Amino acid sequence: MQPELIFSLDAKKIFFASDFHLGAPNAELSRIREDAICRWLDGIMPNAQAVFILGDVFDFWYEYKYTVPKGYIRFLAKLAQLTDSGIPVYLFTGNHDLWMKDYLINEIGVSIYRAPIIIEINNERVMVGHGDGLGPGDYRYKFLKSVFTNKTCQWIFSRLHPNLAFYIAQLSSRRSRIQTAHNDEVFKGNEAEWLYLYAKNKEAQKWAKYFIFGHRHLHLDMELPLGGRYINLGEWIKERYFLEWSQSGYSVSAFQ
Repeated sequence: MQPELIFSLDAKKIFFASDFHLGAPNAELSRIREDAICRWLDGIMPNAQAVFILGDVFDFWYEYKYTVPKGYIRFLAKLAQLTDSGIPVYLFTGNHDLWMKDYLINEIGVSIYRAPIIIEINNERVMVGHGDGLGPGDYRYKFLKSVFTNKTCQWIFSRLHPNLAFYIAQLSSRRSRIQTAHNDEVFKGNEAEWLYLYAKNKEAQKWAKYFIFGHRHLHLDMELPLGGRYINLGEWIKERYFLEWSQSGYSVSAFQ
């Protein structure tokens, strides 16, 4: 079923980034990346109308009722500064942080989306999301996601002590990243890029003209058959791509 149009924006400047993976691969390198993200947010803040962060913000995130993972204070404070100044921040859950609940909503004032949405920018329909579980194939992950998002499974997991639960989850996240790292960085070709195929299918159904995702860890900007674009923003572990959309259109740059 087609997502409904969430809202329309007249692009002053709207910014998109994805896959920060804060916490990976270790605290030292994550802190360097966190500082870079904060510098990027400082730089865009004077001109931003809205900021979209498209999932896998954290390499692992899980919320108990009274407990959340420690760390990332500088980044979270920067998000609070954005929302306090009236700039909306839209966070999407990814496969590494799909257990976000209401902590960041209540404490920082962000909006959280758990599935792709359609927005309108300068009268153009744009689909925005993380990208996990979309398109053909990857049935193992789709099954695992259905388990991880199951309320009963979440309740059972939350019975574990946070020290044990976070250790298990972080170990699983690290192994998953190691196993998929090379595959995520290789272009598969038009007929095997499943997010491209998803965008191609939805463009034909007139869901949107532009499709902006993360998840793949590979920056792509591909023309679709009817003139639209599939854009993947890659990641910030090795590259630091972000998209800026203004009244003259969009551009993708690497933050230095």
